Amino acid sequence: MKDMLLIALIAFLGAAAAGILGALALRLFRHRSLVVSVTVVAAVAVTAMLAGTLAVAWAMFLSPHDLSVVTTVVAMAAVVSLVTAVLLGRWMVARSRDLTLAARSFGDGGVFAAPVEPATAELDALTRELAATSAKLDSSRERERALETSRRELVAWISHDLRTPLAGLRAMSEALEDGMAADSPRYLRQIRTEVERMNDMVGDLFELSRIHAGSLTLTPTRISVYDLVGDALAGADPLARELGVRLVGDRIDAVPVAVDSKEMSRVLGNLLVNAIRRTPADGTVAVAARHGEGGVVLSVTDGCGGIPEEDLPRVFDTGWRGSDARTPPAGAGLGLAIVRGIVEAHAGRAAVRNVAGGCCFEVTLPAA
Repeated sequence: MKDMLLIALIAFLGAAAAGILGALALRLFRHRSLVVSVTVVAAVAVTAMLAGTLAVAWAMFLSPHDLSVVTTVVAMAAVVSLVTAVLLGRWMVARSRDLTLAARSFGDGGVFAAPVEPATAELDALTRELAATSAKLDSSRERERALETSRRELVAWISHDLRTPLAGLRAMSEALEDGMAADSPRYLRQIRTEVERMNDMVGDLFELSRIHAGSLTLTPTRISVYDLVGDALAGADPLARELGVRLVGDRIDAVPVAVDSKEMSRVLGNLLVNAIRRTPADGTVAVAARHGEGGVVLSVTDGCGGIPEEDLPRVFDTGWRGSDARTPPAGAGLGLAIVRGIVEAHAGRAAVRNVAGGCCFEVTLPAA
């Protein structure tokens, strides 16, 4: 037993010396290629085995012939180990290079194309993560492009909608100043109407900026949907009468919700005004409220004739007004964007779908 312990100690000391040298070599070459590191590891293993063997052979006073045999065997093992390490390192470097080129492609704005050649489990996991990141970046780029398009359209439409009333206000003010207005009260009423419309537009822009900046502060209170819808119908009734549109409260359940009543009244008001203006005279706008599986569902159904299917995903985008909405009464395309922002701030969701003769806007809110 003592002899075996002595042999183990001698072999350990020889191998430990080789291990220390290998650790120093790894530290020295830590910034070099993976091939160098793998080769150093293989060389350390072979050198440790050779050093331990030689130390034991020297301590046991082996004959020169036996020592040469042992050395030759270890040398052949070293050659095979080093060749295997170099081949393994080159294969791993090639796979890493393929992965680097693929990552560079989606970093430059392209789509990540995973390498075809199989790799290690760690590189495969990294490839999957890079593919998921590439998909997220591509989706973010698409949203950014859509937002930028909406922003440009919004600026163009706002500029158009402000330029027209400003030109009219300037003409009417000049006529009043020069005494050329035969019916001054009518001019003054028209000026007030245009000023109120521009004030509403500026108010919508301010509300939308608060929503996008995340500074929309809500004060939720428990309120019945019946009262909420009743107030909204009362506020939209004058416009409906003016345009000859019938307002109908269809199956409104008295379900309680915890919402900011002021902001939610704005949501219903925007939906009702939008529906009334899109519905022809003698048409009907129906409002319903029910308790569904996902919460409380408020719906506003109009008689606009429907929205083209390709436009449905853009209805709630900032600045969207539809292909035929180029006249000032259509607004600046902010109302529905404000609706979605306020609803999502209440942890709800807004949706739209076509129905017979029109479309139905649905707002789903969490039940109180």
